Amino acid sequence: MKVHDLMVKEVVTIEEDASIEEAFKILHERHVGSVVITDEEEKCKGLFTERDAIRTVATRIPLSTAIREVMTKNIMTIWEGASFAQAKQLCRTQGIRHLPVVDEQNHIVGMLSIRNILDELIEL
Repeated sequence: MKVHDLMVKEVVTIEEDASIEEAFKILHERHVGSVVITDEEEKCKGLFTERDAIRTVATRIPLSTAIREVMTKNIMTIWEGASFAQAKQLCRTQGIRHLPVVDEQNHIVGMLSIRNILDELIEL
């Protein structure tokens, strides 16, 4: 089984100039645990997760701050053609809960979450 078969294809994205407040609204309205920050070429620049949201509130960062200031940078991604075993191993060893999926040109094409992996393991 390949990552492409398991990933969520409708990725929730936001531009890095957007505010933290905008990211909060997206997390709430779309019922997702993360938002991928992309550039104009749809390449992944960072990730803003529920954990980042908690850290932002706990440290009292103004909600008008640009998301690029608080996003998780230098994130790991996985190629859509990678195997399920590779994705599972990467998430396990790196403590990753949200893994952006990219194509050969490094464009964001999906999202693989720990929930997708657990769902697959339950099916097995």
